[in-house]
Amino acid sequence: MKRVVFVIRNARLWLFSALLIFCLPSVAGTEESESLVVQAVAAARTHSKANQAGIIREFAELLALRNVASNHGDMRRNAEFILGMLRRRGVESRLLEAPGSPPVVFGELNRGAAYTVLIYAHYDGQPVQRELWASDPWQPVLRAGRLEDHAATVDLASLPVEIPGEWRLYARSAGDDKAPIIGVLSAIDALAAADIPVSVNLKFFFDGEEEAGSPHLADMIRRHANLLQADFWLFCDGPVHQSRRQLVSFGVRGITAADVTVYGPTSQLHSGHYGNWAPNPIMMLVHLLASMRAPDGVILVDGFADAVAEPGAEALAAIAAAPPVDGLLRKDLALGWTEGNGQRLERLIMNPAINVRGIRAGGVGETARNAIVDQATVSLGFRLVPDLTPEKVQALVDAHIRKQGYTIVREPPDSQTLGRHEKVALVEWREYGYPAVWMDMNDHRARAMSRILLQARDGELVRMPTMGGSLPLHVIRQGLDVPIVMLPMANHDNNQHSPNENLRIQNLWDAIEVYAAVLAGLDAELGR
Repeated sequence: MKRVVFVIRNARLWLFSALLIFCLPSVAGTEESESLVVQAVAAARTHSKANQAGIIREFAELLALRNVASNHGDMRRNAEFILGMLRRRGVESRLLEAPGSPPVVFGELNRGAAYTVLIYAHYDGQPVQRELWASDPWQPVLRAGRLEDHAATVDLASLPVEIPGEWRLYARSAGDDKAPIIGVLSAIDALAAADIPVSVNLKFFFDGEEEAGSPHLADMIRRHANLLQADFWLFCDGPVHQSRRQLVSFGVRGITAADVTVYGPTSQLHSGHYGNWAPNPIMMLVHLLASMRAPDGVILVDGFADAVAEPGAEALAAIAAAPPVDGLLRKDLALGWTEGNGQRLERLIMNPAINVRGIRAGGVGETARNAIVDQATVSLGFRLVPDLTPEKVQALVDAHIRKQGYTIVREPPDSQTLGRHEKVALVEWREYGYPAVWMDMNDHRARAMSRILLQARDGELVRMPTMGGSLPLHVIRQGLDVPIVMLPMANHDNNQHSPNENLRIQNLWDAIEVYAAVLAGLDAELGR
């Protein structure tokens, strides 16, 4: 039978549609799974409604802990707090250590079940620029709506019994990625309150350096491989679909990054006296960047296109079936145009990308001067797809820079080096990086997750071959050879990695229901 992937809009037809999509062999098995999932969702909804204030306050306590991975003291305080959260739920917990790494918070809930699922989230967050935030990033602020709409703040000490879903909690890591921690633990609370058993053995792996590129993850896995064995990993990170429908994804893009510095005179010069004679490194950098990427986003570096694996027919069908969101996003973001020559967003994130993360050179506004600066630096981020590894990207980009007439150095050049060569570029590749991973969308664990989510969300589910962001799935697959399914929960407009990061409260309530459904229904679905 040919598989058909589409979004089901009529909740009354979800069972028939699930049979069509996943070729289910047993209606009796479906009814058993449906009963478990429906009960779990109802239990989670009841529990959340009765305990909304407590859930939000516990979440706010977690968010109040500073969590930039480079500060190991702060990270250990986070880890100890999360240990307490797990132990209060009866989860056997400990910290996993590796030299130079923040601790991983590991937990285990052994039910004597046939299957074991490991849930991944991370508790570190991106660095912040405090002056760009409307409030302290580590002083959680609840608002009765969006900051952009000038929503009023709500006192966390005086919360109403029912907290509206459109309210938002603002803090670093509210959306990326502390929310799944409170979400899945609240789901365990809900199942326990309703006397519904968790159907699988659970393990928890709460990472402390994902935003830093996971440089110690491979070592962490090598040291603790026996503890981390599972039938599959469930990655709880990232946003749901822009339509606000639940998303399940089966891959991520890879990542690598570099800083590139180009040089002019050894000292800054008066632009009137030396303009049109002394090379301006800012203009040099602009021309170099334009040679790497076209205005429509196409990468112009020789060899990139040859190294990219094309998505398969099922992946393209899944993208076509997702609700279109480009027009809505353009309106919300006030974009007069988008890159990609009219292709939809979901298809474009299956391509590699070059992002200019920042440029350091000269000044603007009140700090601008009529001078030719001595150097200019750009920070470049690369999003990768299968077959385009960090090593391959580094070789191709280095070759491209040389083709533009630059001599590449790996250490800051002295004046003799600058004087011997027409153009010099200091190219510093970051130590972190990993390839993309795309999992088989027809894997039986992928199908089991999809069936549960169809039931839990009344048939409204978006299946995506990959997410646009990057996570260290390749490192985990290398160390453990385990399947991985992505189950994000944050709102798409959560300002991830940016000032005023937030979580839409309804996404938390939805996540608790989804996690409860998965924990209650997985054994029946995996056993099919």
